[in-house]
Amino acid sequence: MDVPGAIERWLEAERDQLPLWMPVALGLGIAAWFVLPDARAWTAFLLAAAGLAMLGLVLPLGGRLGRVVVAAGVLAALGCALVWWRAERVAAPVLARPGVFAFTARVLRVEPLPARDLVRLRLAPVAMPTLPPVVRVNLEAAVLPPGVAPGAVLRLRARLVPPPDPAVPGAYDFTRVAWFDGIGATGRAFTPVSVVTPAAPAGGGLRNRLTEHIQRQVAGSAGGVAAAFVTGDRGAIGEVEDEAMRRAGLAHLLSISGLHVTAVVGATMLLLLRLLALVPALALRVRLPLVAASGAALAAIGYTWLSGAEVPTIRSCVAALLVLAALAMGREAITLRLVATGAFVVLLVLPESLAGPSFQLSFAAVTAIVALHEHPRVSRWFQARDEGVARRLLRNLGSLLLTGVAVEAVLMPIGLFHFHKAGLYGALANLVAIPLTTFVVMPAEAVALLLDAIGLGAPAWWVVERALALLLWIARTTAAVPGSVAALPSMPDGAFALMVAGGLWLALWRTRARLIGLAPLAAGALWALITPAPDLLVTGDGRHLAVRTADGGMAILRDRAGEYVRGTLGEGGGVEGELPPLADQPNARCTTDVCVVDVAGATRTWRILATRSGYLVQAGELIALCRDADVVVSERRLPRGCTPRWLRLDRPMLAQTGGLAVRFDPPEARRVRGSGDRHPWITPPVTQPVARRWPEQRGRGKRERRWGGSSDGF
Repeated sequence: MDVPGAIERWLEAERDQLPLWMPVALGLGIAAWFVLPDARAWTAFLLAAAGLAMLGLVLPLGGRLGRVVVAAGVLAALGCALVWWRAERVAAPVLARPGVFAFTARVLRVEPLPARDLVRLRLAPVAMPTLPPVVRVNLEAAVLPPGVAPGAVLRLRARLVPPPDPAVPGAYDFTRVAWFDGIGATGRAFTPVSVVTPAAPAGGGLRNRLTEHIQRQVAGSAGGVAAAFVTGDRGAIGEVEDEAMRRAGLAHLLSISGLHVTAVVGATMLLLLRLLALVPALALRVRLPLVAASGAALAAIGYTWLSGAEVPTIRSCVAALLVLAALAMGREAITLRLVATGAFVVLLVLPESLAGPSFQLSFAAVTAIVALHEHPRVSRWFQARDEGVARRLLRNLGSLLLTGVAVEAVLMPIGLFHFHKAGLYGALANLVAIPLTTFVVMPAEAVALLLDAIGLGAPAWWVVERALALLLWIARTTAAVPGSVAALPSMPDGAFALMVAGGLWLALWRTRARLIGLAPLAAGALWALITPAPDLLVTGDGRHLAVRTADGGMAILRDRAGEYVRGTLGEGGGVEGELPPLADQPNARCTTDVCVVDVAGATRTWRILATRSGYLVQAGELIALCRDADVVVSERRLPRGCTPRWLRLDRPMLAQTGGLAVRFDPPEARRVRGSGDRHPWITPPVTQPVARRWPEQRGRGKRERRWGGSSDGF
């Protein structure tokens, strides 16, 4: 059998699809850098990719296989080198330890969070080189002094901590995000905050003024959604409505991306075409589509700047500019090549975005939509034809529903991988929500803002308010339907990689060979589904843990744990709903200071011992309890004589491992910090200024408190 010949004939048949794999090869190199642990492994990958490119050079000249192999090797090496260079380029010192610091800082960004009564400030400390160059603090909105805007100089005191690791395996990795964002510490500011130098008169910024104006016109969470559509500011959306939008599969509407930029570009181009066509001299002498496309491009760039130029908006703006360029040249605009070009450009500029859910969700959705409608059979089903209004309406609704189902199917693995939950009825909710947003809310909001210039915007704002009330009702209703959300514990990276590889193979090829992608797709999905949920989750600080209950839920150690901790542990365990207290479980015996829990395994019962207060248990009693336990968890350093049968997770150990997800059958512990991981955010350069106490707190550090406790009930 002539295998090389068969491959050449297949590549020849797929020659129009080969350029689509360029961003995939580039992304493969970027992903390899994130997955591999250290510089030695990254260098080995670069050498392997270079070797692959050289292998392509020795293949028969003139063949497509050789050119494909050379391009794949070069692009993979470029991706790995690019993200490595980017990670080193953004390197900045990180705070070594938590502390309270008094400092002066220049305001870089102000992010109001009205739903939480907070303001988030991004600051650059001034004349204090021992602090990180950029810190982020939250401050109560009620005590924010006037004059705080980008460019202002403040004097404040704040409790700062290093960017936190993921609490448990699979949780949000703020440490990595903060590294590429240049944030070296985060925390909370104390009052009073004084303004040393107010911002310039224009320092408030058009974006902030526009956000405040919209929220004055539309109250509550609806106003927050209205502001999000225009300026990208989501701070005024209440937590209940925000969660409902996520559960209903409508959260993508709140992030300014393809839908919003497309609506702005389309409306601008249509309006310009209609207005310019009214002038005969222009209509006869000027290519109006070119002029309208130029105006729409300026509108896209202006909208991107106004909305804060976040990564999803930049991606959408780049894609819109490519579409407009194609229209101006008379080429077909919406193709997979356009999507591939946009992805390639974004990965060249921001290679770290590949690891984030925003990049994956947006490009996966667009790829699914375009690939579906480029398929010859689907294209024939939904092409325009001479038919009655009712049949045309049904055909369009069918197209929307099929597209929604395809997008939900593509986005579900990504949502489950990053957030451990995915909406099941998002396709139906989007069937109404997307047209409502595109054709009612955004046009009405644009008209309202224009009419506000002459004081006549009230009727249009009424339309916006009613439409947003309907949108939020759809979100709440969909989210409340039983089974509206599928929850899954953290899936293995390998399972996710298989599903991504299979999905790309199905979407990017056109011959029957694309069906091979079903095998890795099905294998990855099966792997994710059969991966058992953890029996024990322990946060990296040792303060919080959750244990699997007999009914499949998770019970939490500390009754007063915050919503963030509860949500993180619930998501990590694949559990929806409230986590009950561990002390109320029949297999647990708890006092104020410690808990002992027996977990039934397949072959034996496992005993977990955990401290649950800030008071020390007497060493002798604790050592005796440790001997009878398989796993011991504590936020403090345990006595040397505390030797459980399997795992001892105290402060020194958790500092090395980070949070853990533990299974008992068979015994296995997954950790946040992999052994030998040397990514720059794991071992960053650190700085530690001298922490300063409040005046009324001085001297308290010398006071000793007697730590005691009892073990009644054992």
